[in-house]
Amino acid sequence: MPHPASTLLVVEDDAIVRMLIVDVLEELEYTVLEAADGAEALSYLDNSNTVIDLLMTDKGLPDMDGIELAQKARELRPLLPVLFASGYAENIDAPADMHVIGKPFSIDQLRDKVKSILGH
Repeated sequence: MPHPASTLLVVEDDAIVRMLIVDVLEELEYTVLEAADGAEALSYLDNSNTVIDLLMTDKGLPDMDGIELAQKARELRPLLPVLFASGYAENIDAPADMHVIGKPFSIDQLRDKVKSILGH
């Protein structure tokens, strides 16, 4: 069953990891915006014309903590779902209404997690 095309903003400073995540999501027919750091992500979030259905961010970014980015994102877009990707998933003190996926994750895990968050 095709899902309505959702737009995901993927924030990951490792270019190779980011490329892999983007490839997987595009294969699942999502529209993907990419950012290498928090500042680049916020420029998307700050543009009210840009549709974003899910923010997926690495926990550790070069310019700010992923949780800090998520909090700033929520100030701009209060209802935006957030998914943290981290090699230390157990240790992330993510706010209760945000989601976490541990690295390394499989393609299936990523797909299932995104679908469950977006309600497909």
